[in-house]
Amino acid sequence: MDTAIPQVGIWYRDIQQNSIFEVIAVDDATQTVETQLIDGAISDFTLETWQEMLLEEIEEPENWRSAYELSGEDYVNADDAVHPEDWNGPIRMIETDIVNGVLDDL
Repeated sequence: MDTAIPQVGIWYRDIQQNSIFEVIAVDDATQTVETQLIDGAISDFTLETWQEMLLEEIEEPENWRSAYELSGEDYVNADDAVHPEDWNGPIRMIETDIVNGVLDDL
């Protein structure tokens, strides 16, 4: 159990408080660690407080998305680009007022 250096993206269990959270940011300038509890609440600690905590590094909880009402399918391909099946939707049928760069004032 090494809590000297908090790591962004890692889940921890606070043994004394019996809470589960993920480190979402570490600010070296202000010497703070920002965390997000499993219920979605955001909190922060000073690095001094962090080093005094009894923490255990844990695996990502299976149900951490439940606070946001998201399913696992919402993140299956989160980094993939979204491409519509039909590029010729109704918006493409609207005629513009600009033809060859000239505004058509009727």
